Amino acid sequence: MTNLPIYPLSDEHKMLRDAARDFAQKEIAPVAAEHDESGEFPHATIKKMGEMGFMGIEVPEEYGGAGMDALAYVLALEEICKVDASHGVIMSVNNSLYCHGILKFGTEEQKKKIITPIASGKAIGAYSLTEPQSGSDAGTMKSRATRDGDFYVLNGRKSWVTSGPVADYFVVFMMTDPEKKQKGVSAFLVDGKTKGLVRGKKEPKLGIRASATSELIFEDCRIPVENRLGAEGDGFKIAMTVLDAGRIGIASQALGIAEAAYEAARQYAGQREAFGQPIGAFQGTGFKIADMKTRIEASRLLIYNAAVAKEKSKETGGRYSLEASMAKLFASETAMFVAHQAVQIHGGMGYSKELPVERYFRDAKITEIYEGTSEIQRLVISRSELGIK
Repeated sequence: MTNLPIYPLSDEHKMLRDAARDFAQKEIAPVAAEHDESGEFPHATIKKMGEMGFMGIEVPEEYGGAGMDALAYVLALEEICKVDASHGVIMSVNNSLYCHGILKFGTEEQKKKIITPIASGKAIGAYSLTEPQSGSDAGTMKSRATRDGDFYVLNGRKSWVTSGPVADYFVVFMMTDPEKKQKGVSAFLVDGKTKGLVRGKKEPKLGIRASATSELIFEDCRIPVENRLGAEGDGFKIAMTVLDAGRIGIASQALGIAEAAYEAARQYAGQREAFGQPIGAFQGTGFKIADMKTRIEASRLLIYNAAVAKEKSKETGGRYSLEASMAKLFASETAMFVAHQAVQIHGGMGYSKELPVERYFRDAKITEIYEGTSEIQRLVISRSELGIK
């Protein structure tokens, strides 16, 4: 069975998609359940993904990347996430939350120094905005960066940092002028070996368990002024711009999860028999399959549309917040819907760890939460439509 021919793909796009699919099936599929069970970070396969060019797909070749476009990125990410969402979110953070922001706002020296090792798979990047008491409302951020001559001194606590325990470099957001609230936030590039940076507890999570997540604690952490990303006070603008790209990545992750759950359910519905016929022949199951497939294909169109909008923004300098939020909202809720229905179709076996559908169910939930909850996406979309600042 093939996907509907809904979008024209170049030969280059198809080659990358097929390479990602082949890699995911051969390298990730055999170890996905084991890493989910143990929670161990998949260093070996992530390194191979870097060597394959998956960790910096939109990064120009001069900085160690593949030099492809946004559509290529979502195609590859979808295939990785279809096999394991943990590998996918590590790939997503490297590509979007880390590399994208530095490419757009960084200096030439910053790009060469701390994008190249990430894009080539020799190091891992991370993004740190959230705090224990500050999520979507960055104006309540408690962490502080104080200028001290040619240095900034960073103090505070960050939370829910994807790849926090293992990352080599971080994009970190802290207050430099608390009185200005959002306009007082600045962005910094921090080497993971910097004195005063302490990695806190690793979070025990419901899903994406092989993706290491932790707190970051800054205790008089001194970094040179040249490690500031953009101008002082530009941090909130940078964070929101980067999250637009990140939301397309999470939408792609959600699509991959949904596809995996759907294919498992479709196969099971055709094989499992009850009352002398496959359970898919009953409307109660068949209509589930119809709804799952329709939502998946609608999600794909929204994601591809957002990827095209992102690509156009590279020329115009405009934002694509609306397209990214719609894709993220619909795809994440589709992933949760499809995974839930897949468990239901499998019955008791859907609740068993012997089959991967229970992992898809657990992994799907986070897509409705991180990089902006579904509620925040609806806020972005409605304000855009109503012209509210």
